[in-house]
Amino acid sequence: MNDVLRAIQSRRSVRSFKSDPVPQEILDQIIEAGLYAPSGMGRQPAIILQITDPQVRDRLSRLNGEIMGREGDPFYGAPAVLVVLADRSVPTYLYDGSLVMGNLMLAAHSLGVSSCWIHRAKEEFDRPEGKELLASLGIQGDYEGIGHCILGYAAGEEPKAAERKAGRVYRIG
Repeated sequence: MNDVLRAIQSRRSVRSFKSDPVPQEILDQIIEAGLYAPSGMGRQPAIILQITDPQVRDRLSRLNGEIMGREGDPFYGAPAVLVVLADRSVPTYLYDGSLVMGNLMLAAHSLGVSSCWIHRAKEEFDRPEGKELLASLGIQGDYEGIGHCILGYAAGEEPKAAERKAGRVYRIG
């Protein structure tokens, strides 16, 4: 089996992280992989916010928890968060942003970094606090939050793969 297929089959979502930071050189490689995700007609409508500043990370975590209606850290202690947003004016923005998320998680896994897709980015960046963060970075336009790719080093063993459900492939011809 080649390395790409092995990474696809062995990557798992991790929900417990060590506080050790992910080196910038590794984050750069993960981000680069996200930028190479396919997009409808090559429009590349997705952008990525790298958040490693603990105060900003914790602020987003609190906002995410508030939206979810729970206490605690919905980022599970991950020291790095890559937020994917996509330009709503592009018809394929949601799919394109989702492909970026997939590339980020597979690249992270291939580099020995654990990850998990955390939802509620849409709600976060539709709120005034999210819009203010984007404005503070000089980001203009109508961007929708697609997801948070939390990154770090697993605190413990990664989960085992669930058994694949049968009956999910239909062949014609």
